[in-house]
Amino acid sequence: MDFLVIDDERSIRDATCMLIDDEGHYAEPVVNSASALTRLKEEKYDAILLDLRLGHENGLDVLDVLVKQHPQIPVVMFTAQGTVKTAVEAVRRGALDFLEKPFTREEFRAVLARLNRFRQMSQRIETLEKEVKEVRQQSGPEPKFDFATPSMKSVMDVLMRAAKAPAAILILGESGTGKSVVARAVHDNSHLRDKPFVTVSCPSLSKELLQSDLFGHVKGAFTGAVKDTWGKIKQAEGGTLFLDEIGELPLEIQPQLLRLLQEREYERVGETVTRKADVRIIAATNRDLKECVKNRTFREDLYFRLNVISVEMPPLRQRQDDLMSFAEHYTHHFASQVGRKVQEISPTARQRIRNYTWPGNLRELRNAIERAVILSSTEELEANDLPAEVHHGSSGDDTASYAPAGMGQTGGVSADAFAGMTLEQLEEMHIKRTLETAGSLAEAAVILGIDQATLYRKRKKMGINKD
Repeated sequence: MDFLVIDDERSIRDATCMLIDDEGHYAEPVVNSASALTRLKEEKYDAILLDLRLGHENGLDVLDVLVKQHPQIPVVMFTAQGTVKTAVEAVRRGALDFLEKPFTREEFRAVLARLNRFRQMSQRIETLEKEVKEVRQQSGPEPKFDFATPSMKSVMDVLMRAAKAPAAILILGESGTGKSVVARAVHDNSHLRDKPFVTVSCPSLSKELLQSDLFGHVKGAFTGAVKDTWGKIKQAEGGTLFLDEIGELPLEIQPQLLRLLQEREYERVGETVTRKADVRIIAATNRDLKECVKNRTFREDLYFRLNVISVEMPPLRQRQDDLMSFAEHYTHHFASQVGRKVQEISPTARQRIRNYTWPGNLRELRNAIERAVILSSTEELEANDLPAEVHHGSSGDDTASYAPAGMGQTGGVSADAFAGMTLEQLEEMHIKRTLETAGSLAEAAVILGIDQATLYRKRKKMGINKD
């Protein structure tokens, strides 16, 4: 945790900051309320230690200001002239706890434990509020999986048996198959359900920023590191750390992650202090890690360490038992959101949906249904409301194999032309055709039902260039 220590006596400030540092936390000292309020505007702190007497200032009056301006930060009062009456008054005004100087290390640890409980409760409330906000605001939430369906039962049987064990779990599968959904389901069905669930998106940051985001850093470790910062490992303390798209983890960081998995130890960037980590690791990737190991872009020892419990999420084209359930969920959601009276999906539209291979999986299905609902003019979602590529995925009698967008029967190429092609070749042709017709990469990503980062990786892998 990051502490702000407000005390006008230098010896007390230094001793308190040293004690906090010895306990593995960060402390910044200030001498009065004006300096404290300035720092609170500039930096984020997890707790405040406030002296009752600050020269000519009354600490209780300062407490009133802190509680009013920063109600989310717990304040612990401490003083050499403490009385029961003063302690009661401090708590009544909003202090979380009260320490009498000189306090012992054990007394301070007891306060730390109460601060940790307060912090965990606050994080839980913040997480719940965030989840409620996302459900209300997001344009298309992931549908709830029916884990009992044949396509998911074997996967979930393995994951649920592994949920209560500390071993690492590796979830494989194409983009958009719901890997993050099942990772959260593992956490929620484990003994860690009341602890933090923290996600690290491996492709989203540069190597340096990802290293800091994961492990944390100390002040001065690099340009812009103006204070000590804890990383996601510390945030996930006692809970689950979900490493999304682990196949994108830079090679330079992989030894540190291996050490975390093997020794449960890590060091912040720019620091030589070894710290213990109490986290459960779940990783996910859409890459073939065996191939990455062969190409020397992923460490073999890290792969084996992650691959203790491994499952593969089936793509949407192999989950016909789930497909229409998801489509109906999205139809009802978007109809309610945009004020349309669409209640059903017509038989022809259902057949089109079933015949299409959905290379973008759930993301593509969600986008397709949202578009269809918006364009629909009746209370039944019709086949013509679906995107063009869904139509090209089936012939006029709804029995033909998938053909890439713009290259079906209406494009002058017969379905027989694709008979000997692999799924990877079809996907590459589909992406090339979409890139040729789309106005931008962002538009192509929307059409394909994948995010721009995934499209970038696929283009790079396939050697496709687009300015």
